[in-house]
Amino acid sequence: MSEKSFPSHARVVIVGGGVMGVGLAYHLAHEGWGPDVVLLEKAELTSGSTWHAAGQITHSTSSFSLGKCVDYNIGLYSGGLEAETGQAVTWHGCGSFRLAYTTDEMDWLRHTLSVGRALGFNIELVGPEQVAKLHPFYNLNGVLGALHTPDDGHVDPTNVTMAMAAGARAKGARIIRRCRATNITQAQSGEWVVETEQGTITCEHVVNAGGTYARQMGEWSGLQLPMTSMTHHYFVTDEVPEFQDLERELPVIRDDRKVSGYIRMEQKKGLIGIYEKANPNTVWEDHCPWEAENELFEADFDRVMPWLEESLNRMPIFAELGITRVVHGAISHPPDGNPLIGPAPGVRNYWCCCGTQIGIGWGPGLTRELARWMAHGAADISMRDYDPRRFGGYANKQWQVVKAKEDYCLRHEIPFPHFNRLAGRPIKPSPLYEMLKSKGAVFEEVYGFERPRWFAKDGVAQQDHYSFRRTIVDDMVRAEVKAVRERVGIMDVTAFTKVLVEGPDAYALLDRLTANRMPQKFPSSSAAVEIKDNSGSITLTHMLNRRGRIELETTIVRMAEDKFYLVCAAFFEQRLLDHLKHQRDKEDVTVTALSDSWGALSLNGPHARDVLGTCTDARLDNGSFRWLSAQLIDVAGHGVWALRMSYAGELGWELHMPFAAMADVYDALRTAGEPYGIADYGSFAMNVLRMEKGFKGAGELTNEVTLAEADVLRFARADKEYLGKDKTLNTNRPWVCAYLEIGPDVVASKSEAVGQTSAIDGHGGEAVTLDGAVVGSIASVVYGHTVGKILAFAYIKPHAADPGTALEVIIHGKPRAARVLGEPGYDPQSLAPRADVVQEPAE
Repeated sequence: MSEKSFPSHARVVIVGGGVMGVGLAYHLAHEGWGPDVVLLEKAELTSGSTWHAAGQITHSTSSFSLGKCVDYNIGLYSGGLEAETGQAVTWHGCGSFRLAYTTDEMDWLRHTLSVGRALGFNIELVGPEQVAKLHPFYNLNGVLGALHTPDDGHVDPTNVTMAMAAGARAKGARIIRRCRATNITQAQSGEWVVETEQGTITCEHVVNAGGTYARQMGEWSGLQLPMTSMTHHYFVTDEVPEFQDLERELPVIRDDRKVSGYIRMEQKKGLIGIYEKANPNTVWEDHCPWEAENELFEADFDRVMPWLEESLNRMPIFAELGITRVVHGAISHPPDGNPLIGPAPGVRNYWCCCGTQIGIGWGPGLTRELARWMAHGAADISMRDYDPRRFGGYANKQWQVVKAKEDYCLRHEIPFPHFNRLAGRPIKPSPLYEMLKSKGAVFEEVYGFERPRWFAKDGVAQQDHYSFRRTIVDDMVRAEVKAVRERVGIMDVTAFTKVLVEGPDAYALLDRLTANRMPQKFPSSSAAVEIKDNSGSITLTHMLNRRGRIELETTIVRMAEDKFYLVCAAFFEQRLLDHLKHQRDKEDVTVTALSDSWGALSLNGPHARDVLGTCTDARLDNGSFRWLSAQLIDVAGHGVWALRMSYAGELGWELHMPFAAMADVYDALRTAGEPYGIADYGSFAMNVLRMEKGFKGAGELTNEVTLAEADVLRFARADKEYLGKDKTLNTNRPWVCAYLEIGPDVVASKSEAVGQTSAIDGHGGEAVTLDGAVVGSIASVVYGHTVGKILAFAYIKPHAADPGTALEVIIHGKPRAARVLGEPGYDPQSLAPRADVVQEPAE
């Protein structure tokens, strides 16, 4: 092929030449795909949002997965990329401070410090005097402390992108500028057809890296990719006299409270960036004009003035200077602030690399992971927060705009644990939503559904109570856990994904996609059993990808000879549907999503059988209704699928039914449960209950681990073949999931004694150490109210995972004693869920 000829075929076509698209081309080339990569850019590289980025990057993140990306990026910018390509990237390694004015902000920094320790960052918590020493011009009135990350800095966005482009070209990638894509469609063969102004390219993989065009590009292919363009200001001042004789560049200051943004040097000038916390501005809600190139907007000083004025109060040396340059450009904001990195929903080999509000800070690391995903079948960090399939059909354009505005305003707010984004809610309320709300439910949104978190009682405000420490919410959760453990509790679990797989080849398809034994066949070989007589086995199993990594965990119920009902976490719905679709090989199977028409209730506790037995004629003893089996029974006049299983580790059932039955069944169970002290409970209590039982959840079972690493090989059968088996049974494990108990904070424990709820239990991502060396990090952590201990799952090096091993966990910057447990903290023999009917003595 000559240099000027237009390619007709490629393995992958990337549409978009900003830092994300070029970053992906660079990393695909490093995965060996270089000669098979074509990148198309309608104008010049970086001419969309990349060129006007401020270019900062920091280790100050409490996201473990983003932390890995950031650390990689800083290494790339500070030397690796320039050494490889010979092209300057203009790295300014000036370090940075993130300031704290309140105790909540200090707690945030302490948690970030703990996560940074797990990732090996050069990071420390310092007082105002250390900030003043390194940055003598900042007004530190009211500052309590700061997180110092000395390896941070900023970089020229265009230079970085051009250097990665050079690296991609050196490994064979083709970059074609001034070539606008005009359509992307899928051929009957499954290949993608990319139409452009210069010709048409047919490819196996297509990547949407369109930046502010990404949403409308998705519409070409019938895809709904949720993101909205928001405009952001930064200002460059006149030259600053005080900067002229400085021997080193001042650290970047991130002042979330006062400035809602950042302040740094720009050569000998000042640069002020602001994310205003009111009246955010959207552009191009329907269509980004194709002719836009290096587009900027007129400054809107009125919108940002409160924060701009405060920035001058914080940097008095700027107060008398003029502003020489205003950059007011558009940046994509997804509904939850996290980019869309991964497969587009419902189609094969269409990849998203877009919706990234912080392209320089996050881009190269995320595109490296996407390249690994495309080339090898899985990324090496958890992609749950970035997977485009985390949104469903509810994420329409109107909702996208509402959520993008919310996200923009939250950009410099404290990311409290369990932060609840309330705009645009409710989206998909269950049939019990209003009733549960009237009973004090505080809800969270999961895949569009409203799920109760906890129930406000005894005068406690029915709202989120945010802190990095225990709050009054923990008292409410303690009561809910106690009710389930000692009496009986009921929870609306309608948010679960519910999918029906049926047909002559349903068993065969599911059998080769799951690691565990499939639910057993019915005693009768006839499939024509009356539905009222249906009953079947239940299996908990995992679906894997070709790298042997975990795609998802699911419960499979055998409803009939060739009918299977799958239940899994809400946010895995599209992932499950896609996995079933893409892995089919001519099997005669019908797949039906029932989540939007079927609800579910979870009934757990020692009196669960008493309560359910009052509402049904079905026999519920062990002989008639065994553990891990399901039956279609009548409850309150409705046919209900009762699954004898318990995520709480108690005697219990999950009851699945059409929406029309939900209110009647709930009312009947609540009425029957009154003599037994039945209580509503929510997801916070459910999480405590599962951790006390040592049940792993979505935080542990991710795309970055195998079954062996997750320590769930007991759910894999050695005598069957399944996708990923050869890779998941690895013996050379770099880490393993261990179950820990963590000691209390002595100071907090003393505070508890005088009635203060100031204990700190950790929030995930914290460093785990052995003899002072970091051996892993926390995946999930809770306070187990039943056992009176902090419990955690942690991914740690195998030599540190033996039961009884003494470890330490860095929680809020301080080491806590920890110990590896060899059995669940609660009911290690699992006697409770298998309890039988108490036999009355004979007269």
